[in-house]
This record gives sequence, structure tokens and C-alpha cells, in this order.
Amino acid sequence: MERGEALKLLRENIENQNLVKHCLAMEVAMKELANYFKEDQDKWGICGLLHDIDYEKTKGDPNTHSKVGKEMLKDLGFDEEICEAVLTHNEAHGILPQTLMAKALYCVDPLTGLIVAATLVLPSKKLADLEVENVLNRFREKAFARGANREIIKKCQEYLNLKLEDFVKIVLSSMQKISDDLGL
Repeated sequence: MERGEALKLLRENIENQNLVKHCLAMEVAMKELANYFKEDQDKWGICGLLHDIDYEKTKGDPNTHSKVGKEMLKDLGFDEEICEAVLTHNEAHGILPQTLMAKALYCVDPLTGLIVAATLVLPSKKLADLEVENVLNRFREKAFARGANREIIKKCQEYLNLKLEDFVKIVLSSMQKISDDLGL
């Protein structure tokens, strides 16, 4: 599926604009990580873009989130690697991600949220003004952006063989490239 079709599919299934922006952030971060690992950027980008395709359908039941998404994407003929990555990104299922793509998606998901939260507390509220050190400082504050699971973000060291600082730098710089689309 081409990116335009995937974006149309996302918009057909997700009305909440903040969630759409989250998916756009995930797309660009996954593409940048694919580039870093010399993987297929389009495939990884589509995975990031559609990882929460079922969120509004399953928001009342977090235990079905990503299971429904996997089935939706499977029924549409998506690659099994993408479907499995979508399934395993939801830690509620306790399924460990197996592929590099799935591991990246798993670790990136909470980091994009932490980066957005760290941006919103800046006086300018602009991603361009956020630095890696700001994110790392917020990372250490347990009470800040509690929904951004630090243990999952830290898995970047084990799963991706990336130091936390390098992982944050890759994801932050990718998000800064689409700051207008993110409204930040």
C-alpha cells in the first residue's frame, strides 16, 4: 500500500487529530530508524503510521487494542511483519517483539509521547527548541508524562543496540522535520 492510501485508511479509522499526529510522529520516527538500520523506510513508515489503526474501535478495551489492528491490516493484505509489529507494540499482551521493526515500534511509541510532552512544557511549545538533553531530563522525572513508559523506552539499548541518548536524538530529529504537521 502506498503512503497516500495508508494515510486515507488512517483518517477513515481515526478521528482524533492528536492521535493522527501521534501516528504521523511514529511514521517519521520509524522511517528514520529504518534509514539508520538500512531497512525499508517505506515499509517501516507505514507500520508506524498504521500502528494504532484500531485505537478508536478498541479504546474501551485496551486488551483488544492492537489485536484488532493486526487483524484489520492482515485482512487488507499487509505484510505479516507489519501485522506482528502492530500486535506486539501493545505491552498489555505480554508478547515480546521479535523482529527489528517490531522492537523499534515498541520502543518508539512511548518516546514520541514523551517528546511531545517535553515540547509542550517549553515556553515556545516548539519542537525546534527541544534538545536531547531536555528529553533526557524529563525522562528522569518519574512524575512527568507518566504514560510514557520509561522501561519500554530503555529497551532501545537491548532491542536496538542504541544508547538512550542516541535513540532520543534519532527520534527527536525525525519529529522536528515534520513539526508543522505535528502542530509543534
